Amino acid sequence: MIEHASEENFTVRRVHRAPRELVFACMTQPEHLTHFWGPRGMHTPLGNITVDLRPGGAFETTMVNDATGDTHTMRAVYVTVDAPSFVSWREIESEVLTEIRFIDLDEGTTEVVTTQSGLPPQMRTPEARAGWGTALDRGAAYIEALADDRSAS
Repeated sequence: MIEHASEENFTVRRVHRAPRELVFACMTQPEHLTHFWGPRGMHTPLGNITVDLRPGGAFETTMVNDATGDTHTMRAVYVTVDAPSFVSWREIESEVLTEIRFIDLDEGTTEVVTTQSGLPPQMRTPEARAGWGTALDRGAAYIEALADDRSAS
C-alpha cells in the first residue's frame, strides 16, 4: 500500500508473515531476487543480478520482458547496509534513492517500509507506480511461500 506519495517521492509499507532475517535475505540475495524482481510481465535471470552488499558496492539487475525479450538494466550503488534492519541504494543513471527499513514486529512478522526519493518524470507515471506495485506483490507472494515452506519443515 502506498502510504505517502508526492511528485518526486513515495513510501510503501507492507507486512510479511516472515522473520526479518528472511525478508532481508530475499531483498538482498540474487538467488531470491531472481524469483520476483521486476513488474508483472518481466523476469530477471539469476545471471543478470549483481549484489555486492556493502556501502559503495554494486547492485545491478537486468530485467527481461517476457513478451518481447527487451531488457531494462538498473545500475545502483549501495549507500547504507545495516543487516537485517536497513539497506539503501542510489541508482546511477536516475539518481533515485531507495531506502528499505525492515522492522521486526515479533511473532515472525516483519514490516517493510520502502521509500524512493528523487523520482524522475518517467518514474512518476501511474503506469510506473502500478508496475512497481506488481513487483511488490510478486515479492510478497514469494516471501510468504518461502516462509510457509520453512515453517512446514
